[in-house]
Amino acid sequence: MAHQAKVLTSIDEATPTWLTAVLQQAHALTNGHVVAVELDGGSGNWSQNGRLTLTYSPDAQGDCPLNLFLKLVNTDAGDGEYFLPAEVTYYTHDYVDLLDAPLVRYYHAAHDPAQHRYHLLLDDHTATHGPAYDLTPTLAHGQALVEALASLHAHWWGTDRLRQSSAPLHDAAHLRRFVEIGVGGVPHVNTVFGDQLQPHWPELIAQIFAQLPAKLAERAQDPTHFTKLHGDPNPGNLLVPKVGERPLFLIDQQPFDWSITTWAGAYDLAYVMALHWPIEARRELERSLLHHYLNTLSQRGVTGYSGAQLYEDYRLCVALMVPVAVEYMRDGGDPDWNWLRLSFVQRTLTACDELHVTELFS
Repeated sequence: MAHQAKVLTSIDEATPTWLTAVLQQAHALTNGHVVAVELDGGSGNWSQNGRLTLTYSPDAQGDCPLNLFLKLVNTDAGDGEYFLPAEVTYYTHDYVDLLDAPLVRYYHAAHDPAQHRYHLLLDDHTATHGPAYDLTPTLAHGQALVEALASLHAHWWGTDRLRQSSAPLHDAAHLRRFVEIGVGGVPHVNTVFGDQLQPHWPELIAQIFAQLPAKLAERAQDPTHFTKLHGDPNPGNLLVPKVGERPLFLIDQQPFDWSITTWAGAYDLAYVMALHWPIEARRELERSLLHHYLNTLSQRGVTGYSGAQLYEDYRLCVALMVPVAVEYMRDGGDPDWNWLRLSFVQRTLTACDELHVTELFS
């Protein structure tokens, strides 16, 4: 795709003429043209988006998608922080040769670094899929999800593959910055949530913030089994079928410039199970899903990664979820969302207790 093409700044720019051109370029329209488009706009945290319903000329041939999703992103998140344009390469480069990649089909993408903007034109799966916000985790769902993550991870597994992708291996300074981004949330967690924390948790939070950067730097010395991460497989970034478990799609790959983008794949597993899943679901499912993840990696050609190493990586990544959870409170709290932020803190610290992560620092 022509990633240097003009970036759209409004969904109104998705005219029939523009859509005809980009669909022809994507070989989705081999004859005829788009004659009309109906726009249904919306917005996300840092994006404007729209669902497009297309009407074609009678002579139209090709895939001729009727429903598309247009996403317009401003990568300037404020406060000097920026999204990396990784979501563009996520669709246009990283997994284009992975035939069963759990990604929706894209038709066009463009990124303009000068404007700090990009856009994506994707298939719209609203009729068959929805976000996993209200989904109760089950073994069947968990297996579908770890299979999807394992497919992405296996594709870029190991230092040789990462070198081919030009993906960075993070140094100690980057890892420390990632942890320290959340430091500003610590006092607010303790004051706003104080009476809802276990008595030993403030000390545990302090220990993790103090000792985790060195432990991450130590682990980074051997990146043999590192890979590209999705980085944010939260329920809103999972499109799950309204019937059945598959296909499941992983969307919204939007790391900040301080995010960890290459690491042990267990990061994505911990992000799902320790940060977002109810405590009871994690307790019930995590062991079997770690085993299923390892088996899926093996089926996809990953060798030499033991179950013991996966478990240790998972425990370290569970500890890493504490700064992720605490970071949400660096703004001092939000009465409308503190219930969710508290759940992140309680889930991750409970997982740290039950997995004895302090043993990692001894």
